[in-house]
Amino acid sequence: MEIKFKELLNCAIEASKNSYSPYSNFPVGACVLYESGVMYSGTNIENSSYGLALCAERNAISNAIANGEKTKIVAVAVYSPKQKMCTPCGACRQWIAEFAKSENTKIIVEDKNSDIKIFTIGELLPHTFDLKSAKK
Repeated sequence: MEIKFKELLNCAIEASKNSYSPYSNFPVGACVLYESGVMYSGTNIENSSYGLALCAERNAISNAIANGEKTKIVAVAVYSPKQKMCTPCGACRQWIAEFAKSENTKIIVEDKNSDIKIFTIGELLPHTFDLKSAKK
């Protein structure tokens, strides 16, 4: 499957515009591409009880699952207008790893020059805790 990195990043940029982030003032958008070829977007949603906030990446993954997506994640784009190189937080990295096609699943961000920078989930979360780990 060809991954259209710029299209994914543009989807994340658009999603960031819907952010509900009155406490941090740090909008984030994410777009997740699945093996099915379908893209799902999400944005961060905060709450006055900070622990109840939902990150953009987990929102997009939840959106996919709620819409019946059964295939694995191929790539995730993450964007914030407030920070270049806005990579997923630790919780989101774990979620991405849980639903990823492999440790080579791509994570797309915008670098300091507004160019596309690509990582793998394996680079961002080495030695992930997964189902195999849980059964040991």
